[in-house]
Amino acid sequence: MKPPPQACIDLPAGHASCHCPAKASDTAVTETESPFRRILRRRPMKLYWSNVTSPRKACVVAKYLQSPVEYAYVDLDRGEQKAPEYLALNPNGKVPTLVDGTRVLWESDAIMCHLAARSDSDLWPQDDRQIDVLRWLSWAGQEFNPVASQLYFEYIIKPRFNIGEPDVDAAGRAQEAFRQLAAILENHLQDRRWLVGKTLTVADFSLAITLPYAEAAHIPLAEFPAIQRWHDTLCEIDAWREPFPEIAVAA
Repeated sequence: MKPPPQACIDLPAGHASCHCPAKASDTAVTETESPFRRILRRRPMKLYWSNVTSPRKACVVAKYLQSPVEYAYVDLDRGEQKAPEYLALNPNGKVPTLVDGTRVLWESDAIMCHLAARSDSDLWPQDDRQIDVLRWLSWAGQEFNPVASQLYFEYIIKPRFNIGEPDVDAAGRAQEAFRQLAAILENHLQDRRWLVGKTLTVADFSLAITLPYAEAAHIPLAEFPAIQRWHDTLCEIDAWREPFPEIAVAA
């Protein structure tokens, strides 16, 4: 059975399936910037989001950088992503979408990079590390995350949307595929704190996006100590643990 229109749907914000432990507050480093960039940074943007994995990435970066963002919740259960006015912004009918002045962006990785570049943040480095960041973004989107998301679909999305029991055979195949890919990541992280260089980048946020739900999704994260250590480090970041803004519950 195919997933609902927006794949890889998270549980509501604050659900117990996200197992990042509480840590002390963190603050993104503010770098030296020009007066023009300071004005640009303060220009408000609008981020259309929902409690799903792709917008989670955009929300993480917006919160981490304290970007001047107005959050607009898109209720996927009610099909708001298919409303004509939203499709005019994002013809894919998915979230997230970022409106920054006259510029409209969709695709979470692009939005993360835009937010980082707008803030002159090293999350999207402007030196030779950028190619390595792009490499890991591509690997996350084409290899690692689709496999992890299959487990997420079977064990989290299906119960949420009442669309049947988990397909145990499909989940078993996804777990084996995850182990093969995780072995590559495990080897890379053996002597590294972050994916690229010595600092946090958008690649870390993108690649780890399903890992806060590893236990509930039956993702065999515990078999890979270097990946677990890396994710534990991410969990020290406030914006990673609690990326979503509060949403009003309809009466």
